[in-house]
Amino acid sequence: MVSSVLSSRSSGQRPAPPDCSRAASRQAVESRLIRQRAQEDIIVTGLKPASWTYAEEFIGEDEVLTAARARAEEVGVSPIGTGGGAALRFLTSVTEARAVVEIGTGTGISGVWMLRGMRPDGVLTTVDTEAEHQRLAKQAFTEAGFPTQRVRLIPGAALDVLPRLTDGHYDLVFCDGDKTEYNEYLAEALRLLKPGGIVAFDNALWHDRVADPAQRDAETVAIRELGVTVRDHESLLPVLLPVGDGLLVAKKLWTPGA
Repeated sequence: MVSSVLSSRSSGQRPAPPDCSRAASRQAVESRLIRQRAQEDIIVTGLKPASWTYAEEFIGEDEVLTAARARAEEVGVSPIGTGGGAALRFLTSVTEARAVVEIGTGTGISGVWMLRGMRPDGVLTTVDTEAEHQRLAKQAFTEAGFPTQRVRLIPGAALDVLPRLTDGHYDLVFCDGDKTEYNEYLAEALRLLKPGGIVAFDNALWHDRVADPAQRDAETVAIRELGVTVRDHESLLPVLLPVGDGLLVAKKLWTPGA
């Protein structure tokens, strides 16, 4: 080291300065990343709630849905939110759905949304354990102007009713029933759907509990496991939509011989 310095001095050359350009470049990149992360933190913590509210209210509800929502509150039903309802209407519209199964009739809010997107000759088959809920849903369907032949109300437990429905007949299956049965609903939906059909699950984020690994109650675990199953299923093309309490949607892919 000493000899090389002496050699450079004797030859009239100065020793090479430390390579500061690389360190400066690295510091610039790090500073830029810090600023970017700070900006992302602002977006996540400051803007997302407002954006979610804006998205949720982007498509409004009319008097029919408002009245059905009021009846839901009276009987203790937690229906799909406005954003989720609008998403269901979109899905039934783009698929030109003619046959839809709904698990969890409630007071008819999700049913009205889906019927409004379905073909004019489409039929909604909706299942619920509560006869009173279905009576209120029927009121909503009537107020929305749908003829009785467009809705098939079936009272009973979903896992008792679904096996009696026709294989490969349905364009969309919407699940909003017992959360601990979601994985079983998925198995039934795969049988009921046509290739290219869609399965959708409400409450896929379950009040922010699914994203928190510390939450281990039965419903949260079931929904979390459902998400993994749907995401990794070779016959499904999934997406998790952050509308309302989360809407997990998946398309049944076409397979050879289907």
